Amino acid sequence: MASGEYYYVDKTAHIHQLVEQGRYFFLSRPRRFGKSLLIDTIKSLFEGREELFRGLYVHDRWDWEQTHPVIRLSFADGVMQNRSQLDTHILELLEETAERLGISLDNTSIHGRFRELIYKAHEHHGARAVVLIDEYDKPILDNITAPDRARELREGLKNLYSVLKDADPHLRFCLLTGVSKFSKVSLFSGLNNLNDITLDAPYATICGYTDRDIDTVFAPELPGLDREQIRYWYNGYRWGDECCDSIYNPFDILLLLQKRRFAPYWFESATPTFLVELLAERGIYTPSLTNWQSRPALLSRFDVEQISTEALLFQTGYLTLVGSREIVPNKPIYQLALPNYEVECSLNEALLPVLGISDDALDELVLKLPQLLQSNDMAGLEEYFKALYASLPHDWYRNNPIARYEGHYASVFYSHFAALGLDITVEDSSNTGKVDMSVDFNGTIYLFEFKVVEQIPTGKALQQLKDKGYAAKYQGEGKPIYLIGVEFSREERQIVGFEVEEIAKPA
Repeated sequence: MASGEYYYVDKTAHIHQLVEQGRYFFLSRPRRFGKSLLIDTIKSLFEGREELFRGLYVHDRWDWEQTHPVIRLSFADGVMQNRSQLDTHILELLEETAERLGISLDNTSIHGRFRELIYKAHEHHGARAVVLIDEYDKPILDNITAPDRARELREGLKNLYSVLKDADPHLRFCLLTGVSKFSKVSLFSGLNNLNDITLDAPYATICGYTDRDIDTVFAPELPGLDREQIRYWYNGYRWGDECCDSIYNPFDILLLLQKRRFAPYWFESATPTFLVELLAERGIYTPSLTNWQSRPALLSRFDVEQISTEALLFQTGYLTLVGSREIVPNKPIYQLALPNYEVECSLNEALLPVLGISDDALDELVLKLPQLLQSNDMAGLEEYFKALYASLPHDWYRNNPIARYEGHYASVFYSHFAALGLDITVEDSSNTGKVDMSVDFNGTIYLFEFKVVEQIPTGKALQQLKDKGYAAKYQGEGKPIYLIGVEFSREERQIVGFEVEEIAKPA
């Protein structure tokens, strides 16, 4: 932290509650959500840097006379690709910290030097140590697509973190942050009293900005920016139940206020390549991104050998909590969805190559599809998608697992529209059922129903739209409505039916 002419978003009420509540904590948040700044704030508090906290919540509630030696270790910088590089990095961190605290270390092993650092910090300063570890899991995540290497680095981190279990008499406070909760790091098996606050409602807003923060702290920067667009682009993250405030990504907001234009700043800076690679390998059904169901245990089960898709997407920030329900008492099911426009548009664009779409086809998509919709050229829309499916290489069908089920066809449709950032609802509910996909664009409603002819006789897609009366929900909006029945053939790998019926807007 530094003093000067800055905007201060005061998170010290959360920190004060955390310190008063207990001693050992773990917090998971996606990258670039302010974890490092949180760590630095806590460090400054325990070091007694009172001048930085004047006017903030914690100032009159903190004992500035009592200071503690702080051991801050960060794995945020650099990429380590083997155990030797990791061990060197750890030894450098321990040596730098010991020098800062006025301590000399005699042991030579990593766990021995870390243990010695904690013990001597307590002894030398006459106060128990504070241990803050930032991005504790980054060395593993950076190598997650190379399992043998990831396991090697995981063992190296276990060697370091195992020291914390027996250091309890010498520790005042301990916080570890990261993206993922790796179950086989001894941090979680050895420290039984480690409190995971990732989804605890009192700490739901400990990182990131709320609507109130935007409208008060950053109020001088808002003129000239569309407030609703700020919310549409960047709001929507939630770590807690429906009563918790939704969160803005701070990286997005700060760059927006600086550059004064909307862009996917976080997505372009934080999206790991392994995410798209794993989604490609698993044949992700992209419409499911808008409504994913998960048990709570799955969201925290993450390891080199077992990475559930929902845990991967949730912990890296591409899905967020939007609700929960209990069918069995005390056994909640979480509802996950894409948090906002930035993520929906950018992630679907990144996944188009996974669906077999070339860069040339993507360029054509950006130019042609909006024009077809704007002119309501349904014949052109049919021709466009038929040409698109015809362009998918046969090798892609043979090698890609998503081709084994009909969801691929719907994925191509959904991700095309979502990549453009159009207003899309998947499985849009009405009192008669759920239409597969609705699109609201340029004052017109498009309702899509998808069928596979090997399963359902031809002509049924449009008929279902009509029989179910799906259009009735929208007729009160006074917009023209198009019913579009799209039928695919798995054998022909092509659209074999594309029927359209227009429902004129009421007079």
